[in-house]
Amino acid sequence: MSYANTRSKPEIQRPVSNIFILTSLLAALFMNWLPWEGVWLMLRPDFVAVVLLYWCMNKPWRVGIGISWVMGILADVSDASLFGQHALAYTLLAFGGLALHRRLQMFDLRQQTIQVLGIFVLTYAIYTLAQWQINGYVVWAYFLGSLTSTLLWAPLNLMLRAMQQRRAERESRS
Repeated sequence: MSYANTRSKPEIQRPVSNIFILTSLLAALFMNWLPWEGVWLMLRPDFVAVVLLYWCMNKPWRVGIGISWVMGILADVSDASLFGQHALAYTLLAFGGLALHRRLQMFDLRQQTIQVLGIFVLTYAIYTLAQWQINGYVVWAYFLGSLTSTLLWAPLNLMLRAMQQRRAERESRS
């Protein structure tokens, strides 16, 4: 089996409106605002991080470090967490997504999910370091969120692509 057969067929990038990108980011922020408690709070995926990484990977010229920083500030305010904690984590996540976006696009969805795990672990390491500086101890179970965020990668990726496809089909009919 040759290398050319193992790669997926390149997909033509569909146009995406800024409203669609903004709506998906705000929906992810609202999902983070849901009232999670107990062990579910530690298992909660970071919806904003997953959506930001998706857009940084697929539309790097539209969503980047600046938007990630703004979303991080909004997440910090909404969580009443250490101001700048999410902003720093999302900025580094966006940097990783922008730096690796060509590499990540080479892989199929299963292989992307494995690659994305490392990016999410680093993002959660930033959260953990900030909490360690405040509390003086590390809650290792907090890293479970990076696993659930990784598990969310494939379904969210498929959902956003399907929504883009439907929008493109509607616009071509009109």
